[in-house]
Amino acid sequence: MPHGQELLSKIGSKFDRKRFKELNWEGSFSDYLELVSKNPDTIRTAFQRVYDMIMSYGTTEYLDAKKRINHYHFFDDPVGNGQDAVYGLDVPLMKLVNLFRSAAQKYGTERRVILLHGPVGSSKSTIVRMLKKGLEAYSRTDEGALYTFSWVIPKEDGSSEIVPAPMNEEPLLLIPKEMREDLLGQLLPKKSDKPYRYAVEGGLSPVSRYYLHDLMKRYDGDWLKIVNNHIRVRRLLLSEQDRIGVGTFQPKDEKNQDSTELTGDVNYRKIAEYGTDSDPRAFNFDGEFNIANRGLIEFIEVLKLDVAFLYDLLGASQEHSIKPKKFAQTDIDEVIIGHTNEPEYRKLQNNEYMEALRDRTVKVDIPYITKMSEEVKIYRKHYDSKRIPIHIAPHTLEVAATWAVLTRLEEPSQGNITTLQKAKLYDGRSMPDYTEDTIVELRKMAKREGMEGISPRYIQDKISNALVRYADEGHINPFMVMNELEAGLRHHSLITNEKDRERFRDLLSVIKQEYEDIIKNEVQRAISADEEAIQKLCANYVDNVKAYTLKEKVRNPYTGHFEEPDERLMRSIEEKINIPDSRKDDFRREIMNYIGALALEGKTFNYRSNERLDRALEMKLFEDQKDAIKLTSLVSNVVDKEAQKKIDVVKERLIKNYGYNEQSATDVLNYVASIFARGDSKER
Repeated sequence: MPHGQELLSKIGSKFDRKRFKELNWEGSFSDYLELVSKNPDTIRTAFQRVYDMIMSYGTTEYLDAKKRINHYHFFDDPVGNGQDAVYGLDVPLMKLVNLFRSAAQKYGTERRVILLHGPVGSSKSTIVRMLKKGLEAYSRTDEGALYTFSWVIPKEDGSSEIVPAPMNEEPLLLIPKEMREDLLGQLLPKKSDKPYRYAVEGGLSPVSRYYLHDLMKRYDGDWLKIVNNHIRVRRLLLSEQDRIGVGTFQPKDEKNQDSTELTGDVNYRKIAEYGTDSDPRAFNFDGEFNIANRGLIEFIEVLKLDVAFLYDLLGASQEHSIKPKKFAQTDIDEVIIGHTNEPEYRKLQNNEYMEALRDRTVKVDIPYITKMSEEVKIYRKHYDSKRIPIHIAPHTLEVAATWAVLTRLEEPSQGNITTLQKAKLYDGRSMPDYTEDTIVELRKMAKREGMEGISPRYIQDKISNALVRYADEGHINPFMVMNELEAGLRHHSLITNEKDRERFRDLLSVIKQEYEDIIKNEVQRAISADEEAIQKLCANYVDNVKAYTLKEKVRNPYTGHFEEPDERLMRSIEEKINIPDSRKDDFRREIMNYIGALALEGKTFNYRSNERLDRALEMKLFEDQKDAIKLTSLVSNVVDKEAQKKIDVVKERLIKNYGYNEQSATDVLNYVASIFARGDSKER
């Protein structure tokens, strides 16, 4: 057992002191000018910094129903190891990033309040939290470095007092406005690969203005002496916890709201020292707008703000300035981002007194996810098998995610497509008779898709209920979760009418049927997983199809005689995937053309590469073998040894290939057996 000092030494050795010095760099004003000439990014505006931060993590472009989509890796939450990753919202996030780019280029959106708007639980807070965390981490990288300064103020006793610039201003603001453009022209390169131009705008905080004026008098206007002797530039590390460059404001009840929380307040203890409350040294510039300068401020439920706060918000966004009590307008440089839900936004639209705020707001809709494969990622992350001691049977999370998505979709107006089929198309699944144009048309007709429906939080609550309720059983399955989802609808606080409640129940019935089809398919696959038998069946089918399309005969391997193609065999396979008799010739030619195309490329045909044929062969083999396995005997509890041995093989395949454990595999086999016992052997 190591001694305490040994443990401390081990901990101490892990600290990177060299990196600590880099992050806490200090230097003269001339040193800073050299830094700027080497890396002009140090003088970026807050919007430019946020945009570059997002882009620094890279993007991936992909096509979704003929539309080019950019996926920004930043929103996978690389800073937080994926804990806050946002799924399935690439299109809204593209709009948000485009807004940041526009603001970085100073096209006007930098003078707006960004408002994330959407239903509860749609990731609005998570997106802002990621931006805040991202800025903190980015400010600690070489490419994200930014700087501020402190004043070195001489005291009467000959010593000096270090006074940090209270709003962490950009050091170049010390240069008179009329000289800045000329200086930047000499400092910065003539060409830049950035989509925006560098500029230094605004002015110093009241405290810095006071010290600058005071020292200018002392040195008889010798500005050079001031910056050489009384300015220390230092690295600025943004931190929400330390209230540096990242601010958060949450409305309170009206009696406790005070606008000084945003713009700072008088320090009454210092009035006695400085003689007046209008002396900037007797004022605490520690409001959320003050401390968020150079970074980002978040307004939680922004539309619940008192009117007095909204006035401050208007000036901060449009004029990039705030009005601290008893001081002139003070410049700020920060991203102002708020979020709100649907009812609050409707109130804003209906309130004529809020016209000025509406005019200065850029709304970005953050809807619920409408892709099943993206929705399920939320629950997989939350209920990771490494963290959850209870086995979650296959399809449990998928079933819950699918139902959640269905509640958010508008029912198709076309009578030939169901909501479930629509969800599958949105998820990128190919379906007969539907094309990408269908998806484009469906999305165009849906006006409020994703803005209503069941929240992921509700799903998580019900999955958690199931995990607790069935903890003693050691596993949960989709039926347990579906029961919890349905039971919770009776008391769901956000469902305001019985019609919606009934529609959600009906969708659960749809999901139950879909799940039954899935597990029947899996059991069929497990039963027919004899690779050698499927390959033999496939070879037989292909030989007959080839002979049929070429109008040839097939050699019977047993008799050696040449016979007509086995129409009964071919149809018994094709009927499994609903190929009508009128379309059989087209399907057979399609198969032969596919085999021929592979041969031209020097590739060998494998039935697994053709999804429909693969499915048909498995279903045919299952039909041939199910009677031999006697699955329905499970229901009667009378199973002979030979049948039990075959059932155990199927169960082992379910465990090995599909992720079941012993108990959940047994449950699925029993349930599918009960379906067949009822005579419900209808195939998809």
